[in-house]
Parts: sequence; structure tokens; C-alpha cells
Amino acid sequence: MNRSFFLTIIACCIIRFTFADNPSAVWTPDKGDGSYNNPIIFADYSNPDVCRAGKDYYMTASSFNCTPGLPILHSNDMVNWSIVGHAISDLEPSDFYYIPKLGLGVYAPSIRYHKKYFYIYWGDPDFGIYMVRTKDPRGKWEAPVMVKKGRGFIDPCPLWDEDGNVYLVHALAGSRIRQSSLLIVNKLSKDGTSVIDGQGRVVYSGHGVNPTIEGPKLYKHGGWYWIFAPAGGVGNGWQLAMRSKDIYGPYDSRIVLARGTTNINGPHQGGWVTTPNGKEDWFIHFQDKGVYGRIIHLQPMTWRSDGWPVIGIDKEGTGTGEPVTLKCYTTIY
Repeated sequence: MNRSFFLTIIACCIIRFTFADNPSAVWTPDKGDGSYNNPIIFADYSNPDVCRAGKDYYMTASSFNCTPGLPILHSNDMVNWSIVGHAISDLEPSDFYYIPKLGLGVYAPSIRYHKKYFYIYWGDPDFGIYMVRTKDPRGKWEAPVMVKKGRGFIDPCPLWDEDGNVYLVHALAGSRIRQSSLLIVNKLSKDGTSVIDGQGRVVYSGHGVNPTIEGPKLYKHGGWYWIFAPAGGVGNGWQLAMRSKDIYGPYDSRIVLARGTTNINGPHQGGWVTTPNGKEDWFIHFQDKGVYGRIIHLQPMTWRSDGWPVIGIDKEGTGTGEPVTLKCYTTIY
């Protein structure tokens, strides 16, 4: 027998028995006692967003060039998640994506529930902003609709206002149009399928103070328009909350979540959701872990007496929280 072949067999046997004696454990965030460990999903779900319909929570995330795309995850408690479907089976335009384009495709979606429909908006930086919708997130979604055509449009999020107006906020991909760190608001048609005000209006510039601002999520709360958005970059950034009485600004901003004393770098893009009883607010976001992907964390969110939110734990009382790492007790079960 060839000596090198024999040594290879011996090495393989050693490796096999070594790993058999030390099997890798499945990551389980639920501690079974009303608490959880972060991350809640130790897997690659980049740029997540979340919504609630009744007692059910739904999440989606970037799927880039992978198909089926836009994974749909479901949970009853925001800690234990399972995949229940996908919103798209193919990428548009099909003639462009006939050959796989690594890293292109579906960027930073938002998911919303409005008048019995689930909506997902996402940006393709090479073509524009798309939307799909359905009444059953576990079933078939309608065909994608181009909402805003053009290069460089990413990270869209809609808002249905109380007065019947529909708005969309989005960011810009500097890799496509040499502009970035800007947030733009458009007015949409009543059915949310198209912009009706051209290129929209710039409502916030992060140049200088909050560079690389992106991933905006748009909300209405307490009579204020709120935009939650990360800035500073994926690896070492922070979370901003911005508010204005006018959808078009001006917006005041605060850092409401930063790394602090933890090892949770970023912490980056995510979404805010409220429990069915309206008494608890939570924020889901990702942390970039390099080759491990972008893993998902769940943070408590509270409101200060001055009307501003704090995400995570504000140890210093400054209004800026830091991520919860282990055993955060919750009543969301």
C-alpha cells in the first residue's frame, strides 16, 4: 500500500473519531425559563425586517441573487423562528439574472401588514424598487411590481399614514450612482404600486455626522414621523432614531443603540415591532460576523420621558443603549 495513501487514511480516521467525540451543538436561543440568549438566529439573515399580524410575527431578509428569494420566517414569540416560505421564485428581469450574479439582486427588504395584505418592498441597486404582496405569507405572493425605476435605489420602506397618504423612504447605493448617505422620501399611489412625485425629496443627509446612513425604516408614533436607520458602516456603526412632525423633515436624530462595552459590533440594520397588547417594544437587527454571516439579535426597546426611544440597555443613562447579550427576561411568550 502506498505510504502517503495509508497516512491519509489514518489521518481521516483520527479526524472522524475526534469530531464524533465532540459533536457541534445546535444553537438554542430559548432558555426555557422566559429568557433568551442572543443571537436569536445564528445564521446568515442579512438586513432583516419584521412585522406583526395579530399574534404572529413575520420576518424577511436580503436574499441577493439566491432563488427562491425573500425568505419568510414566522414566530409566535420573536425568539423561536421557522421558515414558512419565500415571496419570490425568480429574479427580475429574468434575462439579466438568467446567469447567476453573485451579490446582486434583492437588497434590504421591508415587510408590512396593512388592511389584510402583507407587503414586501426591496431595492435592486441595478434596476429599482420592487413590491410584492399577499394575504397569506405562507402561500403564493403576487408577481413583483416595479415601484420606482432607476439605478442606486436601495433599502425601501413604506408607511400608510392615517390621512390616507402613502409614503416610501429609501437610501442610495454609492457603488451605483456615486451618491450615498442620503435618505429620500417619495409619495406613493394609494395602492402603493408606484411613486407619484418623481424622484422624491432628500429628507436627511448623514454626511459628516452620520456617514453611510442606510437601511431606513419608516414609522408613525405619538404624532411623530420616525425613521430608524443605521449609520457608520456594517462593521462598526450605530443605530439612529430620527423624528419630525412633517414627513419631509427636518428630522432631529439621536444615537439610540451602539456597541458600548459589548462585543456586538455594528449593531446594524433591523426593525421595530410592538407586542399585541401594545405594552412592549422590541427591535430586531443583525450583527456582521464575517464568514459566519449576518446573525440576528433581539433587543428590548423602551421610551424615555423625553419621548425618545432607547434600544438595548442604557447603563449610563445617556439615552444610548447597548446590546443585550445573555438572558434578557421577556414577557413576549
